[in-house]
Amino acid sequence: MTDFRVSESRGITFLYLRPYLNRFANIRSSASLVMAMNPQSSKESARPLLQTEQAALINLLIDDDPAIYHSIREKILSYGADVIPWLRTFHLDSDPATRRRTQEIITTLERQQFDSAFLGFCLKQGEDLDLEDGVFLLARTQYPNINVVAYRALLDSFAQDLKAKIGLRNPPETTLGTVNEHLFEHLTFRGNEENYYDPENSYLNRVMDRRIGNPISICIIYMLVARRLGLPITGIGLPGHFVCRFQSPMGEFYIDTFNRGKLLTKADCIKFLHDSNHTLQEGHLIPLSPRRMLLRICANLHQIYSQTDLSPEVSRFQRYLVALAK
Repeated sequence: MTDFRVSESRGITFLYLRPYLNRFANIRSSASLVMAMNPQSSKESARPLLQTEQAALINLLIDDDPAIYHSIREKILSYGADVIPWLRTFHLDSDPATRRRTQEIITTLERQQFDSAFLGFCLKQGEDLDLEDGVFLLARTQYPNINVVAYRALLDSFAQDLKAKIGLRNPPETTLGTVNEHLFEHLTFRGNEENYYDPENSYLNRVMDRRIGNPISICIIYMLVARRLGLPITGIGLPGHFVCRFQSPMGEFYIDTFNRGKLLTKADCIKFLHDSNHTLQEGHLIPLSPRRMLLRICANLHQIYSQTDLSPEVSRFQRYLVALAK
């Protein structure tokens, strides 16, 4: 395929562009262009783009007029993921605006793909869905290009480093102390007290990158490592806080992972509820199902995005909440 690029000056061979550009002759003055570029009204999204159309769209995508740029962007988005391979050919374009704007469209399309995948996951899976699959799929709705295999391997390595240090007959306090030392001292995971409502605290890839997160995300790291070690760790959703619970015939402990793995008793958790003006209810100290944990993560992000007035993100998480609540 011939590659018509804006980098070869915006004087791309006019012979090839004339048929397509004639349709936009009044581009700077005609409000009708916005309607013509609306993916809801465009019939052309049902067929592949011609080479001349591709060249014209790229030429107009870097126009200085914001109205033109947004209209052309919407037009390209209307073709869906099929245009991603074509847009990738501009990764090394000599024009910075072309590189930046095509990459932004690619990221938007990829996020849309994972948005659909995550919704499908939420609708098809039951209460005992695979939490690890769910949290990484959610992360890809925001960061589509992350290497999930590499993050899983990193969790494997955390567990492998601990395996030799944990004896099957050790008292729970000793086992949990070893896990806590490795995760919170050696690997430096901690709760983000300085910026508690940062949305990155909820995306597991960013929590693993920065070694910092909110209570539920740090608990999930703890649980995923514990699962690899065969330790009986579950998630407990207290009102306004989230902790892990270790329960076996050898004892019961609650682990405040946000506070570097501080070990708590059941009485400590009840005291926390009283101190935060919550009456103890039966469900407060019962482990949450993986589905309810994923729902809580999405509810946290929905609230954060609502407070920052990011309407597209609010709408996205509203869909997730509806799907997970079923």
